[in-house]
Amino acid sequence: MTTLTVTPMTQPLGAEISGIDLGKANGETIDRLQDLLSQHLVLLFRDQTLSDEQLVTVSGLFGKLDVPAPNPFGEPFHKGHPEINVISNIVSDGKPAGNLGAGEAVWHADMTYKETPPRAAILYALQVPDAGGNTYFADMYQAYEALPDDLKSEVEGKLAIHDASHNSAGIKRKGYAEITDVRETPGARHPLVRIDPTTGRKALFLGRRPRSYIPGLSVADSDRLLDRLWAHIDNPNFYMCHEWRVGDALMWSNQEVLHRRDSFDADAKRLMHRTQIRHFHSDQAKSSAA
Repeated sequence: MTTLTVTPMTQPLGAEISGIDLGKANGETIDRLQDLLSQHLVLLFRDQTLSDEQLVTVSGLFGKLDVPAPNPFGEPFHKGHPEINVISNIVSDGKPAGNLGAGEAVWHADMTYKETPPRAAILYALQVPDAGGNTYFADMYQAYEALPDDLKSEVEGKLAIHDASHNSAGIKRKGYAEITDVRETPGARHPLVRIDPTTGRKALFLGRRPRSYIPGLSVADSDRLLDRLWAHIDNPNFYMCHEWRVGDALMWSNQEVLHRRDSFDADAKRLMHRTQIRHFHSDQAKSSAA
């Protein structure tokens, strides 16, 4: 097994993993990385040189991959590897190379509008701007544990609708109508509190704020509760900030972490390739054994 060096971040979550070439990882190394992900929630790998095929292969060693969410243009950005989501502001001959542009991306988790959102994601930096475009990750275990008692009581047993019609940059996906009544928001309904099936530890599970709604409440009461929760999580005590370098690969636990992105100069070029792991092979093995 590869000898890994694990350096916890001097931030509320995350660890840098060195001594590894992700493109050559296999076997026990993958198991070790999954354990570290469970512990630290965000893993940083510097100075990687991953081909698209290697990115898909190593991601698939963790578990079954999810194809990206539908983009606003209705077709995959990466036709050679449809499992890869291209995150970019680059436009060539009037055609976007990828998703999300150069604007701010608000706090969110990926594809929570699905009944079973991805367990984890890997984002690999190919081009980065000189400034801006930083990514933040917030620990929803810590956020839940720090809730005032009255909020813990309010969220207990409640669900929220997670919007399927827009991406994290607020761009409407192809095939969806604009939402005028949040009670009609399309998407999965998930508990506001996620319970880890192994540890029993609780985490807030919010998805993203725009067009979210808590069934059973009036729109005003739903907005009031959601606004309090989102104000609560936007706290430096819960999050880390990553400043990107070319060759960085970040892996994070999608169901326990929210992330967001700073805007950057639209004339600068930013190009990232991302994969999403639907479920871990080890989770499936445990489920089959049960």
